[in-house]
Amino acid sequence: MGNIVYREPTVDDAEEIVAFYNRVGGETTYLSFEKDEYPLDVEGSRASIKDTAKSPNNYMLLALDDNRIIGIGTISSSWKIKSRHCGELGIVVENAHQGQGIGSEIIRRLIEWCRGNGITTRIQLDTRCDNELAVKLYQKFGFQIEGRLPNTTLLDGKYYDLYVMGLMLEEM
Repeated sequence: MGNIVYREPTVDDAEEIVAFYNRVGGETTYLSFEKDEYPLDVEGSRASIKDTAKSPNNYMLLALDDNRIIGIGTISSSWKIKSRHCGELGIVVENAHQGQGIGSEIIRRLIEWCRGNGITTRIQLDTRCDNELAVKLYQKFGFQIEGRLPNTTLLDGKYYDLYVMGLMLEEM
């Protein structure tokens, strides 16, 4: 493993971002999408990178090893006045780089970015209840289980529940 670099994407990363998401979708059943199910094509990814860069409460962070994307973290927030304070955290680290602290560093940086953007006061996420490593990782950062959504994921004829987890950054 080389030195891991964390940075925001540029439009030049769009093609690799799409390829990364399409690849990692097939590495685990815990993601909300399968292999080759990433909804954006390269042009859509370029537009998303531009929109995110202009947004005060949306963020994308890449983790790179030798200039190759190995992890991505996102904060996705609404523009609506009543809900723009709430960011949805998304994170994926490719299997080959899991267990090395990269996911923790991405989450730490996402939380730090949210604390500094002047808008986000709450971060939430969904994760499968049986994804015990992820649940423990989020709890390490102070996320609490706020609810359970039964039968939300259907995979190979079996239903799985999701936890809704949340973290308040500051009390009003």
